[in-house]
Amino acid sequence: MGGAERRHVAVAVIGAGFGGLGAAVRLRREGVTDFVVLERAAALGGTWRDNSYPGCACDVPSHLYSFSFAPHPSWPRTFSGQEEIRGYLERVADTFGLRPHLRLGHEVRAIRWDPSALRWEVDTDGQDFTADVVVSATGPLSDPRIPEIPGLDTFPGAVFHSARWDHGTDLRGKRVAVVGTGASAIQIVPHVQRAAGRLTLFQRTPPWVLPKADRRILAAEQWLHAAVPATATLRRGLLWALREVQVAAFTKYPNQLALIEHVAKANMARSIRDPELRRKLTPDYRIGCKRIGLSGDYYPALAAPNTDVVAAGLREVSGSTLTASDGTRTEADVIVFATGFRVTDLPVADRITGRDGTTLAEAWKGGMEALRGASAAGFPNLLTVIGPNTTLGNSSMILMIESQLNYLADFVRQLHALGGSGVALDARPEAVARWNERVQRRMARTVWNTGGCTSWYLDAAGRNTTVWPGTTTEFRAATRRVDLAEYEVLRAPQPESIPTESNTPKEEAR
Repeated sequence: MGGAERRHVAVAVIGAGFGGLGAAVRLRREGVTDFVVLERAAALGGTWRDNSYPGCACDVPSHLYSFSFAPHPSWPRTFSGQEEIRGYLERVADTFGLRPHLRLGHEVRAIRWDPSALRWEVDTDGQDFTADVVVSATGPLSDPRIPEIPGLDTFPGAVFHSARWDHGTDLRGKRVAVVGTGASAIQIVPHVQRAAGRLTLFQRTPPWVLPKADRRILAAEQWLHAAVPATATLRRGLLWALREVQVAAFTKYPNQLALIEHVAKANMARSIRDPELRRKLTPDYRIGCKRIGLSGDYYPALAAPNTDVVAAGLREVSGSTLTASDGTRTEADVIVFATGFRVTDLPVADRITGRDGTTLAEAWKGGMEALRGASAAGFPNLLTVIGPNTTLGNSSMILMIESQLNYLADFVRQLHALGGSGVALDARPEAVARWNERVQRRMARTVWNTGGCTSWYLDAAGRNTTVWPGTTTEFRAATRRVDLAEYEVLRAPQPESIPTESNTPKEEAR
């Protein structure tokens, strides 16, 4: 906690990744300049700051993975790497004058609702604040998940998560174990295989992997996009439209995805000649149930002579000996966990206390849910960016973020129209329930629920509280405006006036 004196701001934004920086730009465009962006790290960038592992890149085309209000004509590749994307976010901060609003090294420790003043109290590692509105933009990929493995503390070598890559550990010639087969592992494995003396991949579930059509963007293309911005807009529009058309297969007609499975199997067959290894690497669930990997060198790395694929999870560690759940044993010098993040139990939810003294984590113990992905009942003037059921399984998250920023902008406008400070909007429980029922009803036939896999999209109860079961167009329409009928309007109690001679009734003459 910082000093005893709190600074009041109109809006406190938590997180300086795509969501937080986008919220900051939108607030400035709405004429709101009295806000801070609280970031726990020493630099902005969010997941693109934290994930610096070798090979880290986006699996969404560059021209679609950027803000529509901040086009970047000079993307170097069709799928940009971590350094380019982080550099893009730095330029956004500079272009839109966000630096004065950033508070780096300010990890949020607690956020409490003050019912008498109708505002939030925000405690951080730096200065403490009060705020009329809090925007939580911490993102679902911010806190690594490392499984509890018996004996892990006895391992004598380096152990780290992909999102906390230890660049001081030299992998050359080492025996390296990679645990996990998600999007990060698919990018990491080829780089580790080329450096390591021996690579062992612990695979509980094989991923579907399609070829990655990555290439260098020609200087002529970059020049054209800079000279004629409409061409970059057209390129972005085509990339977006293609993914909008594909959504129906994921959300309504999962059986149509069988054709894509044939493409993925052909991609595997080109690199994996060993039938036993091919059997290990062939998924038994519908493609798209888990996020589809994109890579041209993942399968060649697994077929390399210095790679072993263990078709089981890591069960226990005893010194440098690693034992899989099927009993397979291997020796390792380094363990890399590519095991994802705390997506359905966001750590920040433990730190937010609402109207009735309940934390957001307690309110969500039966599963995350929020009105239009933004407002949880009992937490007035709190908006989440990339909240429940707003993640995409097949397109750019930036599209969803911009829709949520539209909702934020109208939320701020509505508060201003109602009187500004001293007014709060609290989502009605029945409105949250109606929205969530609609989402879950549509979710029932999607590939994420029917595809036969267990993915990070699902919470501990097997409920999909992560993905949006529709198109980005539908979500944008649903978040274009705030419907006040879905909110309870709270107003701060007015102080009682002190009677004076001028306003005190005089006693009648007798």
